[in-house]
Amino acid sequence: MSLLKSNTFISAADVTDINALADKALQYKANPLLDKALGEGKRIGCLFLNPSMRTRLSTQIAAQNLGMEAIIFNVGSEGWQLEFEEEAIMSGKTVEHVKDAAPIFGKYFDILAIRTFPSLVNKEDDYSELYIKQFIKYSGLPVVSLESATLHPLQSLTDVITIKETFKEPRKPKVVLSWAPHVKPLPQCVANSFAQWMNAWGEVDFVVTHPEDYELDKKFTGNAPIIYDQDEALKDADYVYVKNWSTYNDYGKIYSNEPEWMLTAEKLKLTNNAKVMHCLPVRRNVELSDEILDSENSIVTQEAGNRVWAAQAVLSELLKG
Repeated sequence: MSLLKSNTFISAADVTDINALADKALQYKANPLLDKALGEGKRIGCLFLNPSMRTRLSTQIAAQNLGMEAIIFNVGSEGWQLEFEEEAIMSGKTVEHVKDAAPIFGKYFDILAIRTFPSLVNKEDDYSELYIKQFIKYSGLPVVSLESATLHPLQSLTDVITIKETFKEPRKPKVVLSWAPHVKPLPQCVANSFAQWMNAWGEVDFVVTHPEDYELDKKFTGNAPIIYDQDEALKDADYVYVKNWSTYNDYGKIYSNEPEWMLTAEKLKLTNNAKVMHCLPVRRNVELSDEILDSENSIVTQEAGNRVWAAQAVLSELLKG
């Protein structure tokens, strides 16, 4: 049985069995070349509308482990500026419509992987996920999200994998998503996605903590408790996932730096000697202190390494499908 509901992977809703998909990723971690002939003669096109390091490299390695050729294309700097709106009068800066570009990708590739980014200006536009939906509509290919305007599913699958392989007690771990300070407004993508996957997975006791006015979209946080007192939320936590995000209701803003929300060793004493996670890149001594990042509690490097196996599990399902 396929572990994906269709030939797209853009959210937790596309997965039939999160545990099984994470287990498959861990099988690849134990034996990276297990299916080295699966993608032989196949190509994946990785289109980046914004920069990337871990996502780009891990997806490329995952594809190569499966025998695929991975072709990387930075759309903004290496190609024409694309238009995504239907019935657009293209008299401005855009040169080519996605309706014309995407079908060409369909001729060149077997799988399309796309990384987009929100504007943080117009919530309705960002949350419509127009860019990735237009590629799905017009390419005719299986499409993998390498991060979209609202979600980062490969990162969240990675986070499930990392919790599964590090927690061995016969109970549900308490997992806290904690807002962190930052020097500029960041998207809600990683936080939205982490909340969506923790809720869909159902194998953790999930809590969200952030300053007032930094609520996320309820369709992602669901029934998870929202606690405005970080110290209260951290009590007895087994994992603390640290991430900044900008405001959702008054869209795309940070009201103040809130330095007291940075996770420190002193705050970690409130937890059950929690492991600390972050998607990276991280602003040291702004989002997370050196003493945390350089401690045994930090599993951010292990987490980043698992990006390869998350991508490999998803790509293998699409190839088999």
